[in-house]
Amino acid sequence: MSPPKPTLDDLRIERSTKPDKPFRIWPIVISVSALAIVAFAVWWLNRPKPFAVRTVLARETSSGSSVDRTVLNASGYVTARRTATVSSKVTGKVIEVLIEEGMKVKEGQILARLDDTNVKASLELAGAQLVSARAALAETKARIKEADLNLHRIAELAKNNISAQADLDHAEADAAALNARLAQQQADVIVAERSEATWRQQLDDTIIRAPYSGIVTSKNAQPGEMISPISAGGGFTRTGICTVVDMDSLEIEIDVNESYINRVQASQPVEATLDAYSDWKIPCKVIAIIPTADRQKSTVKVRVSFDKLDPRILPEMGVKVAFRESAGPSPAGERKILVPKSAVQQQDGRDVVLVVQNGRAERRAVTVNGATADEAIIGSGLIAGEKIIAEWSHGLTHGMAVKEVTP
Repeated sequence: MSPPKPTLDDLRIERSTKPDKPFRIWPIVISVSALAIVAFAVWWLNRPKPFAVRTVLARETSSGSSVDRTVLNASGYVTARRTATVSSKVTGKVIEVLIEEGMKVKEGQILARLDDTNVKASLELAGAQLVSARAALAETKARIKEADLNLHRIAELAKNNISAQADLDHAEADAAALNARLAQQQADVIVAERSEATWRQQLDDTIIRAPYSGIVTSKNAQPGEMISPISAGGGFTRTGICTVVDMDSLEIEIDVNESYINRVQASQPVEATLDAYSDWKIPCKVIAIIPTADRQKSTVKVRVSFDKLDPRILPEMGVKVAFRESAGPSPAGERKILVPKSAVQQQDGRDVVLVVQNGRAERRAVTVNGATADEAIIGSGLIAGEKIIAEWSHGLTHGMAVKEVTP
């Protein structure tokens, strides 16, 4: 057989099939690169910036002089040895209050007044009774003088048998009766005087005065309220006008665990730091160890006095204290590592510092053997020449990037 002949249909072009487009990779590469650049820019702008810190070098020294070392750390509160809620001796209505919080008062200064209307009326009555008693006494004295003259005259007449014995007896009886009345009226005058003094004292009790010099820390009553030395009236009666604190009696009260009370002694030096002024070191000393323990808290109360008071020290402030002990002279040739006190912090019950290593803060536990006025003596945990962060910044933790700044 012969092959088929070509026809015109064989030359026709099929329009239904489309040619394959070439695969283009560059747009994808450009898009991915742009996204990577944007992501890197966002990360760069929002990356954590290193903390700016001030560093010091751990300093090694040998010392033959004596240093104070801390033997016990504790916390307590500032308290006032003399503080009183000033009240009245009598129950009455407050008509005037002459003080405000924060006001300084002197001993004997008038703080408030109570309603004295009834007391004044009673005092006037007692005064009138005293005047009446004295007038009656004066009358009796005059009658006694007359009775004595009459008795003397009748006695002379009786000697001459001119007057009867009965007249003499009657005159003697009158004189004796008047003398007895005189004694009674003298006692009545004393009673009236004491009654007047009692009402005068009650009138003075309506004036409330400061028991000692100090500062008013609270105002507890207002004009129109009732006040009483005892609580009464279903809670509507006040028991005090104000609270006065003697700022010269401020001291620190500390509850020391009984396991460590053997480290505390009378007159022992103490360094106190108020929570409100953490950079202020206040020299103090132990004035008393209360000779009893609290069985529920297993603590012993210790009283610490300030060497010098300051207006910044206020009652009920929180305070941290360090009980010191003189360590005596250091042995010859003994080396010590010194760092600033501000570089040492307490975490989880241990003393730690932040050491700068490769641009990052590394927490290091150390042993503090003592302290000087501004530096802590490190027994172990540090090597001389290491860079220490001098002051802890808020939020600075282990592993964070840091940047040294020049003070």
